[in-house]
Amino acid sequence: MEFDLQFFALGIPAIIFGGISKGGFGSGAAFAAGAILALVVPPGAALGIVLPLFMLIDAATLKPYWGKWHAPSAKGMVLGAIPGVAIAAAVYAFVDADVFRVLIGLICLAFVAFQVSQQLGLLKLRRLPFRRSYAWTAGAVGGFTSFVSHAGGPPTAVFLLSQGLSKLSYQATTVITFWAINWMKFIPYFYLGIFSWDTFKGALLLAPFALLGAFIGIKAHHLVPERVFFALTYVLLVLTGLRLIWVALT
Repeated sequence: MEFDLQFFALGIPAIIFGGISKGGFGSGAAFAAGAILALVVPPGAALGIVLPLFMLIDAATLKPYWGKWHAPSAKGMVLGAIPGVAIAAAVYAFVDADVFRVLIGLICLAFVAFQVSQQLGLLKLRRLPFRRSYAWTAGAVGGFTSFVSHAGGPPTAVFLLSQGLSKLSYQATTVITFWAINWMKFIPYFYLGIFSWDTFKGALLLAPFALLGAFIGIKAHHLVPERVFFALTYVLLVLTGLRLIWVALT
């Protein structure tokens, strides 16, 4: 794996963007960082580079949001994520890289379709009472998609939005939930050979930009309208998703 100009040209803004999403906007679009990296490195290598960076961002964002999460939702999703991560680890060992490119691309497009449908009023999430079964299901799906593409944010967002949490509680709940899920993924990634000396070097080179993104995200949480942030996100994810699918199929 070469750390050339193309790697840094895409990797630096991607990781900053991921840090901003995780630090201030509920992690929903953070998986764009891995999707963008998968344009220039194999999907497995992108996973191996991004996970330590996301764990670094988790560590940097825990303190500002400590204790402000919705505990039942966080606990339920973390417990549900355990079988989700386990199933994903079993599947990963037998699936070709192009399958993951298509999967990541489809997740990008589905996330945008979901968000735009909500904003246009075509899809409305009704307020649901908290149930552990809902939290477990969201955690299981989130654990699976987080393992294969760092895309646990969208399925957990559907559940958390239906709970009617405040912006701060929603953000804090995603921070503690994905802090736990990312630790769950670390050992399976190691045994599956996703980590390597190259992914370590890539993560080390991008680490300062991950912290920069987290810092910006924490500040932007209180200052930047979500509409502005996600408008950019939608364009970015559509282009990335279509490109990944094209590369895989051709």
